[in-house]
Amino acid sequence: MKNLSFIETKKILKKYKMPYPPSELAKSELEARKIADKIGYPVVLKIDSPDIVHKSDVGGVIADIKSGEDAAAAYLKIIKNAGKIKNARINGIIVQKMERGTAVIVGMKRDAQFGPALMFGLGGIFVEIMKDVSFRIAPIDKNEALEMIKEVKGYEILKGARGSEKANIDAIADIILKLSKLAIKEKNIMEIDFNPVIVNKKTAKIVDARMMIKKWK
Repeated sequence: MKNLSFIETKKILKKYKMPYPPSELAKSELEARKIADKIGYPVVLKIDSPDIVHKSDVGGVIADIKSGEDAAAAYLKIIKNAGKIKNARINGIIVQKMERGTAVIVGMKRDAQFGPALMFGLGGIFVEIMKDVSFRIAPIDKNEALEMIKEVKGYEILKGARGSEKANIDAIADIILKLSKLAIKEKNIMEIDFNPVIVNKKTAKIVDARMMIKKWK
């Protein structure tokens, strides 16, 4: 299988009208600075490489950048960090508008017997340690998408428990629904991870997306 590049992934997100923050690929520190100035601060810079899946683990992500000077420095630092990964191919550095809110995860894995299985959960320890996730087989309707969200234990956090900001549940359900449609139509895509999706009281946006294909048409 092959990891799609940022440009290829963005094209598919746009095709299915998936919400994502303003994002562009920079090929130099000067370009990173120009893009950041255009998008508006704060921004986050992330490595785009088919050989680096877990960007944060290799120092491939620098967040909360608030000036052009810092954007240029972050570009060079990420390139240096990625250079420590032997034979890693680098497409460039993604410059993205920074989003604030609660992190959730939406994903899909194509099963040979059952078809595309959709997954939803809250980010961080809720997925990694508590395994607090819900599943459905695509296609699903909006009621099923809402059920997926409500049945995880972390749902109370999305409702605004303990003083946290109430999340836009309909916006999350909309992303799950669109992923369901994508999974049915794009049969060459075997796995998708939207991790994280940042949700707040107004909206939900996919800030990092990974797609794996069997072959590219």
